[in-house]
Amino acid sequence: MEKMNTYVDRGITMAVEYAPKLMLAIVTLLIGLWIINAFVRFLKQTMTRREVDPSLVPFVGSLFNVIFKAMLLISVASMVGIQTTSFVAMLGAAGLAVGLALQGSLGNFAGGVLILIFKPFKVGDVIEAQGFIGSVSGIQIFNTILHTPDNKKIIIPNGPLSSGPITNYSAEDLRRVDFVFGIGYDDDIGKAKDILSKIIAADTRIMNEPAEPFIAVKELADSSVNLVVRVWAKTADYWGIYFDMHENVKLTFDKEGISIPYPQTDVHLHQEK
Repeated sequence: MEKMNTYVDRGITMAVEYAPKLMLAIVTLLIGLWIINAFVRFLKQTMTRREVDPSLVPFVGSLFNVIFKAMLLISVASMVGIQTTSFVAMLGAAGLAVGLALQGSLGNFAGGVLILIFKPFKVGDVIEAQGFIGSVSGIQIFNTILHTPDNKKIIIPNGPLSSGPITNYSAEDLRRVDFVFGIGYDDDIGKAKDILSKIIAADTRIMNEPAEPFIAVKELADSSVNLVVRVWAKTADYWGIYFDMHENVKLTFDKEGISIPYPQTDVHLHQEK
């Protein structure tokens, strides 16, 4: 009977001692879970408004959800008197081991985060990076996917992509289209310029802003006089103008008697007497 009373007294003492801590821990846990869930929802909504790749939204939300809830559980455990020092040390050692084993993947993940934050490109842009040119079809957790003009799929790790040079051909609304056309040394330079001006004026896609079309003699090459032509157009019209201009110039030069030289070698034979 005395042992029973002792156990009851000890139980009452522990209940009086730990009940307030337990209640506080429960309240902290409930409030903390509500705050974490609200923050994760806000984060997902913000990423959706910023047009982040849809495949990344749930991943990033889940990542922050797990991290914050793990921190909350450790805090709640320490509030009720559970020693968490060894537990935290074990988690730290495990995290270090995993980090060393997956340092390449973590670098790619960090690169993906940098791409999302600084947005050097977005889905649909045409970029040149790591020796490849293509349209961005997806920005994933560890990789960015490009589709080349001949429909090849290129997967580039985000780590080197975020730390290397990137040329974004779709970033600006306007682009300058550059051409070089060669004519013969015996041809009339003024006439060739007039022909080029008329071809440019007939193409409604070519713009006069931010600069008017430019035509000038670029160089006196070995077998031709090279004329440089620079015009401005909308980015979407770049390749159409590029290909059409070459065809129109060739057809019109042929019609107007302007020659387009090609490299050739003259061999002279001398007979010795």
